[in-house]
Amino acid sequence: MATVNPSQEELRQILDDIPSDQPVVMLNLLRFRDRAVYKDDSDACSGRDAYERYMREAARSVSAVGAEVIWSGRSVGSLIAPPDESWDQVLLVRYPSINAFLAMIESAEYKGVEKHRTAALEDSRLVANVEDAS
Repeated sequence: MATVNPSQEELRQILDDIPSDQPVVMLNLLRFRDRAVYKDDSDACSGRDAYERYMREAARSVSAVGAEVIWSGRSVGSLIAPPDESWDQVLLVRYPSINAFLAMIESAEYKGVEKHRTAALEDSRLVANVEDAS
């Protein structure tokens, strides 16, 4: 099932279990639409172009909470995955805490650029990761 944006309830339920004082790395798996789908059709472009616009405009929101993209790359194939699951791009974004992530996605500035992400993506995964305590 294609998913692009979580509901607030789903987001809170998962993120409430992450320690608030520990850095978190978000794994982003992204599949782009051939053509971006905007509600008003005013920004005709490819899904990849819309996501690049999102990244440029969201950069200020990311850095404002002390986060950074620590790795970005093109996916070249899945070795262990369902045969119909493929991704165009993979991103790792490190946040100083889960509270920093929540502050970013709830900020007015971020909400203003999120439309580009939604328009760009056919499917995605966002997986929260923390370091082992061992």
